[in-house]
Amino acid sequence: MSKEQKIPVYTQRRLFLMLLFVIVVALLIWRALDLQVFNRDFLIDQGEARHLRTVNIPAHRGMILDRHGDALAISTPVESIWVHPADLVGQPEVLPQLSIILGIKLDQLKQILAARMNKEFVYLKRRVNPDVAKKVLALQAEGVFTQREFRRFYPAGEVAAHIIGFTNVDDKGQEGTELGYDDWLRGTPGKKRVIKDRLGRIVDDVENIRAARSGRDLYLSIDRRIQYLAYRELKAAVKRNRARSGSAVLLDVKTGEILAIVNQPSYNPNNRRRLRSGQYRNRAVTDVFEPGSTMKPFTIATALESKKYTPSTIINTAPGRLKIGRNTIHDHSNYGKIDVTHVITKSSNVGASKIALSLEPEKIWGLFTRVGFGSVTASGFPGESSGLLSHYSRWHDIERATLSYGYGLSVTPLQLAHAYSIIAANGISRPVSFVRQESAVAGERVFSAKVAKQLRKMMKTVVSTEGTGLKASVYGYQVAGKTGTIHKSTSGGYAEDRYIAVFAGMAPASNPRLVLVVMVNEPRGEDYYGGLVAAPVFSKVMSGALRLMDVPPDNLPVIQTRLSNEGGRS
Repeated sequence: MSKEQKIPVYTQRRLFLMLLFVIVVALLIWRALDLQVFNRDFLIDQGEARHLRTVNIPAHRGMILDRHGDALAISTPVESIWVHPADLVGQPEVLPQLSIILGIKLDQLKQILAARMNKEFVYLKRRVNPDVAKKVLALQAEGVFTQREFRRFYPAGEVAAHIIGFTNVDDKGQEGTELGYDDWLRGTPGKKRVIKDRLGRIVDDVENIRAARSGRDLYLSIDRRIQYLAYRELKAAVKRNRARSGSAVLLDVKTGEILAIVNQPSYNPNNRRRLRSGQYRNRAVTDVFEPGSTMKPFTIATALESKKYTPSTIINTAPGRLKIGRNTIHDHSNYGKIDVTHVITKSSNVGASKIALSLEPEKIWGLFTRVGFGSVTASGFPGESSGLLSHYSRWHDIERATLSYGYGLSVTPLQLAHAYSIIAANGISRPVSFVRQESAVAGERVFSAKVAKQLRKMMKTVVSTEGTGLKASVYGYQVAGKTGTIHKSTSGGYAEDRYIAVFAGMAPASNPRLVLVVMVNEPRGEDYYGGLVAAPVFSKVMSGALRLMDVPPDNLPVIQTRLSNEGGRS
């Protein structure tokens, strides 16, 4: 082979490689231009879409306040912990710490995550305290987030629990005024767009889509001071008499406002872990009972309206019993011949029955319905009962007689208080209200002012040494009222050893401002009469309420002073 043999030159190959290189470089340049210039806005939008999120702005629920502006329900900001399960399970070292902070068992936490692996949003714990949320965020775990919410707090606790009620974990009303006025109290959440980092933390607010609208505040008719007073006295009476339950309702005669409404047993709305369903109902509004002798004033009102009777009309109640068919009605004693006033004073069943039997059934039924028995009070409180009053066409003589002294119908404590407020308001019926009234409410006349004044005069004799309700007296004020001691109805008739003790009345009797009904269910102590169990509660609550409201006394004793001759001149 010759030394000068030529080495092959691959010109075409070189050209091909160079051309390929130029094409690749051109494609890269084109791609760069495409990404950085032509599709820049699109790519920015795509990038932001992966971190841009629309989040809710929580709305503050309105406060519930008493008539003077003292808070009864307020909302406090809290955090809720939520996770993205798929992100969190990839960090097994975080789970034990997270379970300890949140108070969730580790096995339970793993089960929650495993069962919801396909979800993007799972709550682990709602409404935790700020220090707990801070500890969770300090873990800096991927897929673990917090969300701002509000938790309801009730400063009055069990004292006002049955009026206020409570909300659920989603801040929706479940009981009481929280439920009845939920639309008024509930706010409207807002929305905004934000940018989040890879840990889900908000790093920038982009825009507000809709502003959050807070709920409206609600001013109740309740006076927190009187509410506490009534609660304390009722609780003490129920405990002292070993009673099953109790209720009390205080109304403002001039406006129909409910100033206090309390029940026993009660509960703490701030801690409902051991709450039983029987505890949270407002018994004064939902539970019914036979009112017994507290109905007698309305029987007498019908008699006075008929013009057949006056307060001095004589009724012969001898020999202390009245036989109607196979049934016999008894008095506590043989009162003989007494006037209509003393039918009230002595609480004569025989006297009330004889009066009722002399009246037309439709007249009795008409007045009973006009004062509100058998229908709801239109207070707007959730679950209010209408009680029971049968139509007069179904009455026989025995029903007419027993209805006259409060058996054979059922009422709520609120209904009874409303009915007594009509007597106090000179025959005018005003709707009861749980909400503060800014002005006097026009009422509807039920019976004449003359009859109302005659009734109050007769009912004043009950709260005297001659009557059954002396323990309801209030120093410095005239009290008009009526006691009631009711045998409880059972499946086999009326129990001989189970009672309801009631006192219903008003003060000051000369120009009533307040009406109060006290009901104690099944007192199991030594006393069970309404005049001995319920009347003392009436006295203490009414006494305190009249003074708190600066109602002028109408029965102050006259103090006569005599200057002695010696040193009598200055």
